[in-house]
Amino acid sequence: MIGRDVIGLNPSEVWTYVFAYLLPILFFAYMGTDVIVRNPGKVEHRLIGLTSIVYILLFAEEYVRHQLPLSDSPALVALWFSNVGIAMPGLGLHFLTKFSGLDKHMPRYLYPAIFYLPLVVIVVNVLSRREIISSSEFISIGAWKYPVYDTPYYAALTVSILISTLYLVFLNKGSARAVSAEHRAIYRLLVVGVLICTCWHVAFGYFQFEGLPPYSYLYGGVIWCFTLRLAMIRYEFLDYASKRYEKLFNLNPAAILLVEQSGKIKEANPSARKLIERVDTSRHSLFRLVGREFRQLIKHQRTIRAYETSFHNGERLLHVLIDGDYVSVDNAPHLILIVRDITEQKEGQEQIRFLAFHDPLTRLPNRRYFYEKLEEAIRSAEKDKLRPAVVLIDLDRFKETNDKHGHEAGDEVLRHVARMIGETAEPIGMAARLGGDEFVLFIRHAPSPAFVEETIARLEERIREEKLIYREHHLPIYMSIGAGFYPDDGRDADALLMSADKAMYRVKRARKTESAGR
Repeated sequence: MIGRDVIGLNPSEVWTYVFAYLLPILFFAYMGTDVIVRNPGKVEHRLIGLTSIVYILLFAEEYVRHQLPLSDSPALVALWFSNVGIAMPGLGLHFLTKFSGLDKHMPRYLYPAIFYLPLVVIVVNVLSRREIISSSEFISIGAWKYPVYDTPYYAALTVSILISTLYLVFLNKGSARAVSAEHRAIYRLLVVGVLICTCWHVAFGYFQFEGLPPYSYLYGGVIWCFTLRLAMIRYEFLDYASKRYEKLFNLNPAAILLVEQSGKIKEANPSARKLIERVDTSRHSLFRLVGREFRQLIKHQRTIRAYETSFHNGERLLHVLIDGDYVSVDNAPHLILIVRDITEQKEGQEQIRFLAFHDPLTRLPNRRYFYEKLEEAIRSAEKDKLRPAVVLIDLDRFKETNDKHGHEAGDEVLRHVARMIGETAEPIGMAARLGGDEFVLFIRHAPSPAFVEETIARLEERIREEKLIYREHHLPIYMSIGAGFYPDDGRDADALLMSADKAMYRVKRARKTESAGR
């Protein structure tokens, strides 16, 4: 044994040991406690907690060793310091494997046992009663008791530094799989931390600086835990499991979904659960609801801003706007989506658009819309050599119905007639209500006047057969119908309607003359 035993400590040495060992112990105690409290059930949190405990034991050993005689140093280092230090690389690799998600690709018989195989060396170290991974000689210089660096010490240090390079491999693999900017930033910060720690270990492990504490490479652990602490402050890293934005998440009136990359809905706040209450989220992924286009958007990590789509919540069709972003949750890529129900707004817009071109009572197109479509049909006729026809329909004796049964009965007559005119026109053209008791339809292609006459006959037959009963009263319906043909009766909408109008009034006059003759 080289050097001298220290029996007593002077005040300056006491303060030196406090700053050198007890302050780091307090730092690691705070770090470990804080991480465990955040999420005691999470493997990553437990591993950081254990890492803090290991560093506490290492610094505690050095503090105790400097309170005892120099002759006790070999035994303390061999049985306490070296054996505890063996656990450190395994804990680090286990943490980085879990954080990077690489554990999911490892066989069960390897994970996590492979990281703790070096612990076998502890048994060998204890049973052999030899310092096979630590120095056996120490010298006292000033306040410090330094080890004499020998082959076992350099071998153990070199293995430790080589394992540090594995940290970088795991981090680089994890970074390549990161899907969000925040996730990648965490990896970059951890890589910087590992590089600084590795350089520190090389500088203060292979070379001994007089005046500094023995095993100064231990303070690389402070750098590593400070790096983790910095990541916790800057990003949602090793954060609280249940309280992170929990109240904001649950109280938010907007529907918020946390979705895995596969489309599985992992979490939904109360507003979201109400929005999709009739959707079986255990069977249907979000992508099945909103369609393939949204899935492609996610696949290529494109911006999700005011994405409009629709899906069925039971029998009801919902129109929604989706905003979202890519986040990392439990070290796995996720989507957080805010879904706004715009069904009422959409239906209101559709109703306004519909009423701009349709009659609110009969739901048939109005005069404006009919003219637009008729002009389109005429333009197509010139190009495709078609022969459109216009049929004008006027309800006779409609005023009598209103006067006798009331305006509600008159409205029922208009709706009844409009439905049959619309259904008659639907396969061959388009119908509209021009106003009052006047209706019109156009036929896109009438190969002959006989075709138009057959169409009118079918309509009149339906009117006769489908009798309208209103409050136990049969409401008779009488019509006068006239037609105009393109191009013989005109080449524009006004001319065709005027021709049909004249034909209709000829029918009215003929009917009146016939009635008077009787």
